[in-house]
Amino acid sequence: MATFDSKYDMYPAGDVGVIEGEMNIPGQGVPSGDTMEFNTLDEPIKETFLRDLRAVGNKFYHVLIPREKTSLLKEWDLWGPLLLCTFMATILQGSSEPTSKTGDGGPEFAEVFVLVWIGAAIVTFNSKLLGGNMSFFQSVCVLGYCLFPIALALVICRVILFSTQNTFLFFLRFVISMVAFIWATFAATKFLGDSQPEGKKGLAVYPICLFYFILSWLVVSHTA
Repeated sequence: MATFDSKYDMYPAGDVGVIEGEMNIPGQGVPSGDTMEFNTLDEPIKETFLRDLRAVGNKFYHVLIPREKTSLLKEWDLWGPLLLCTFMATILQGSSEPTSKTGDGGPEFAEVFVLVWIGAAIVTFNSKLLGGNMSFFQSVCVLGYCLFPIALALVICRVILFSTQNTFLFFLRFVISMVAFIWATFAATKFLGDSQPEGKKGLAVYPICLFYFILSWLVVSHTA
């Protein structure tokens, strides 16, 4: 017992000595030069903003050139869809011609905004009911980012509207909108197609086509 007591007499009362062990320190034991986990709390605000901006731009690039199927799914976000939705709703709001002196075009903004988010949610729920293995927010992220071609078509059609309208220009706007519709549908199915079980991909693609067709038709019918 003397030996046992002397072992603990090394520390004053209330001091338990040095506790050794790991506290789940990120990157501990990782050799120099290898990728280490970075704590964003230590990152400057400017770097965080630029990093997120580059991530959004990278997703837009993959929508324009949809070759890598997992590029929009690794790290989903809703910043891009929110920007596109707000942009389209703001531009399409100008197409309203109030029938009363109190009309301000507000419902058109709300219509587009609600249509995008509710439509994306319905398409996602349909995908999940068919047995899709993609998470809800991953699907909404892909559907939102794939609005990019339709948003580009809206900008081009808006420029065309500065000219005096005739049948040819209407046909040109129609073609541009349909190309954007096909582009957006192809990009979305490219990313979401493999998440559906065999034999049900057609049932999953149809709501996607309908979703983008409605938005593309809003672009065609935009006349103000």
